[in-house]
Amino acid sequence: MREPLARALLLERLTIGYNVAEGVIAVTAGLAAGLVALVGFGADSGIEVAAAVVVLRRLLAQRADGEVDQRAERRALRFVALTFFALAAYVLVEGTRDLLTDARPDTSPVGLGLLAVSVVAMPWLARAKRRTGEALGSRLVLADAAETRLCAWLSLSTFTGLLAFTVLGWSWLDAVAGFVIAAFAVAEGREAWEGELVEED
Repeated sequence: MREPLARALLLERLTIGYNVAEGVIAVTAGLAAGLVALVGFGADSGIEVAAAVVVLRRLLAQRADGEVDQRAERRALRFVALTFFALAAYVLVEGTRDLLTDARPDTSPVGLGLLAVSVVAMPWLARAKRRTGEALGSRLVLADAAETRLCAWLSLSTFTGLLAFTVLGWSWLDAVAGFVIAAFAVAEGREAWEGELVEED
């Protein structure tokens, strides 16, 4: 039990550190390039940081007490659920706006490089959290793993959208992929809110 808990703590700290760096780089590069999508992607990193901080605090409390406080975990799960809904709302608003205004994504070498790293790093982190959550029997860690997986899909969607526009001129692809991700986010958020979230491949 102690080993999976220590691993979970490490993964949450990695999540916080990576997403803080990701958010700062994305927002800075996005502002420099006048790229709203990249700024929005960086802001989304803040959602992942907020969720990871809540999970980390609960895990630290569990380590200190030696047991799981079910009421506190329930509250933490509901907070994570709210971050799923916030992510869905962000993607829906951004995607709808881009479609209605026929927005043309811009490109940024720094932004594309960051997204490429996230496309690799985030799925690995999500899988590691899932395995650790299963070992701990922790719904909270499993919920956080699902959120990290959604962020991985958002990274892939944003990267693909920018790349497709650069190569093919398909500016609508990012918005459509975002709507699919939003649907998954709402479904995962409802399960987290009800305490029934099960992570699946």
